[in-house]
Amino acid sequence: MKRANISVNYVARSAVIAAVYFVLTTVSQSISFGAVQFRIAEALTVIPFVDPAAVPGVAIGCLLANLSSPLGLADILGGSAISLAAAYLTHKAPNRYIAILPPVVMNAIGVPLYLAPFFSQPYWLVAAQIALGQLTVIGILGLPTLSLYEKILDRYSKSG
Repeated sequence: MKRANISVNYVARSAVIAAVYFVLTTVSQSISFGAVQFRIAEALTVIPFVDPAAVPGVAIGCLLANLSSPLGLADILGGSAISLAAAYLTHKAPNRYIAILPPVVMNAIGVPLYLAPFFSQPYWLVAAQIALGQLTVIGILGLPTLSLYEKILDRYSKSG
């Protein structure tokens, strides 16, 4: 049986990203859940572009944050699966500008599947609201977060 070679450093980076996602969502809970949402933690969803450890980090952070979701199991499992898929696609993106698209598109398409019936709203209305929230957060905070994370990685790689 072949073992995966995952470093302690990789696991630590993933855990920190998950923790930050969870904390950001928890402290901004009033705007993080609902048909219209501005989940500040979604700024972290562009980090998988430069760090594969962020793929599980974002998904686990989303799962932990969604444990307190009023939508229950649908959001815990659905939201986490969508975040995992979006993070993987972000990691595979050809450039940083395309990297912002998977979390916006995946959430705008997937989340309304369970959110629209919960709030008794039309699918396309909820899809537009989710897309607007994602575009706002990722558009304003995503690329600066990515640049900051790149500087941290660069500084860390030079020091140790």
